[in-house]
Amino acid sequence: MQAIRKRYFPALAEYMRSGSEASLFEATEIGKLLHDIHPEDIIAIHEESMQKLVANVDSDEALSLYSRSFIFLIELMVAFRFRLQPEQTPDQRFSDMRDMLLSSHRSVRMVKNKYENVLQHMDSGIAILDSDGILSFVNVQMAKLLDIPRKTLIGCNIIDMLWHSQLNRGTKRIILRVFKEIHLRRSRYLEFQDVNGRFLLVTVTYGDQLDGDYLISVKDVTEYKQIEQSAYQNDKLAMLGKIAAAIAHEIRNPLTSIRGFIQLLKPHLAQLGKDEYSRIILTEIDRANDIIYEFLNSSKPSAPMKQKVPIHSLLKEVILLSDSEALLNGCQIHLESYDEELAISIDVKQVKQVILNMVRNAIDAIGEIETQRSGRIDIVTRRDGRDAEITIRDNGKGMDTMTKSKLFDPFFTTKASGTGLGLSVSYRIVRNHGGKIRVSSNPGEGTEFNIYLPLAE
Repeated sequence: MQAIRKRYFPALAEYMRSGSEASLFEATEIGKLLHDIHPEDIIAIHEESMQKLVANVDSDEALSLYSRSFIFLIELMVAFRFRLQPEQTPDQRFSDMRDMLLSSHRSVRMVKNKYENVLQHMDSGIAILDSDGILSFVNVQMAKLLDIPRKTLIGCNIIDMLWHSQLNRGTKRIILRVFKEIHLRRSRYLEFQDVNGRFLLVTVTYGDQLDGDYLISVKDVTEYKQIEQSAYQNDKLAMLGKIAAAIAHEIRNPLTSIRGFIQLLKPHLAQLGKDEYSRIILTEIDRANDIIYEFLNSSKPSAPMKQKVPIHSLLKEVILLSDSEALLNGCQIHLESYDEELAISIDVKQVKQVILNMVRNAIDAIGEIETQRSGRIDIVTRRDGRDAEITIRDNGKGMDTMTKSKLFDPFFTTKASGTGLGLSVSYRIVRNHGGKIRVSSNPGEGTEFNIYLPLAE
């Protein structure tokens, strides 16, 4: 048996590569050498050899290879039958051949079902369109991405899908965009964001290996994008720290001297009726100092000096600090706690700074609305697994996608007098506490920040 295996595999591999008559003749020669071997053992050797040949090919090519291999197997079995049982009648020989072919067919079906099962349960959406643009295969994940049963799509062309009553408008726009990229620009890779905010990577495979078909793979890469953006954010913050360490003290020292001399000159300017000049200069110096202070904090906030604090009492202090400012801007702050016993281990000063930043941003966002509707800021606390979740929600002007993508970038601001460092500092502080920040917002619909901090043990 071992000798037959050693000869069988290279002969079959050569036939699969070349398909030549010489390699097929080798099947006949091997069949003549088989004496005391049962036909089932021959089929087992064939199956072992084929598993080696299809180990590193895709499912479509594997099925094609299996189909071609049966010619080799039939040639070998014919030679084997004729030598082993020359006294058999033609009817007996054909009966044996039929049984063998049925067994081979069952083997092919098992392999086909195995590969289809793999395709159905991949984490990527898979669709196959033939050369006429007719959809012939859709796996389970693709149906989930499209949010529509598979059976309603099979047999549809692009026009049918664009007019499909069960597909939403956003999905139809994406299908049209992908079709244009494939058909007009011959693109093989396409990345975009859908209406639900998911980042999708589309890969298109076509050519001779698919006999004119188009294999479209769609993978949800949202998590990878978030990791990439987080790494990018960390790189920017590290760069910011190096810059801050180099220039901060060089700027603050002369500003302190200038401020002192202006205060000395203030009485003389008042005598000349120019006291407004001194006021403006001092205000601008203080503003510059504030920017440098935030700059230093954003580069490297001090290590948290943690203590166990009830979240409810911390938020009540923040509201007391912000309430008067909120009322002046026509909005009210509401606190809602689902568990007043929740406690977190934090640096109180740093985390209070984070929440104050976000509450003031909410007040500013409400103040920029042109309508006369009353402003409202909701602060909600609840348990989220091992974390405490603090939600700060407003009904202000909201943000577009571009603003959200740059929200935690240093020096990015939409305010005329903003430094663009408040949220950058907040991001670093929360991360140093082992937490995370999420934001959701749409233009005209307000903004919601979610801060997650580990619960105190």
